[in-house]
Amino acid sequence: MANNPSSKKRVLIAERNRLRNKSYKSAVRTLMKRCFQACEAYSKDPAESARQQVSTSMNAAFSKIDKAVKTGVLHRNNGAHQKARLSAAVRQAVEAPSS
Repeated sequence: MANNPSSKKRVLIAERNRLRNKSYKSAVRTLMKRCFQACEAYSKDPAESARQQVSTSMNAAFSKIDKAVKTGVLHRNNGAHQKARLSAAVRQAVEAPSS
């Protein structure tokens, strides 16, 4: 256990950062899952409302990923990788019904 004031403070800061990182990562995973589900729903039933849902879910996920990268929760390459995964899924879902 921490013995001096500076090490006690570092323990508190590390815990605060861990909780913040956990909330960002959880939110990113949730928003990505929603985007993938919206893509799947659009593939099954290509309606305009489903297309709008895909667009809004992708924008929300991109925004949260960018914020996580900005605050240092995710590495920028990891953020770019996740955004590429989302873009590929959206592209595949949107282009498949029209073909």
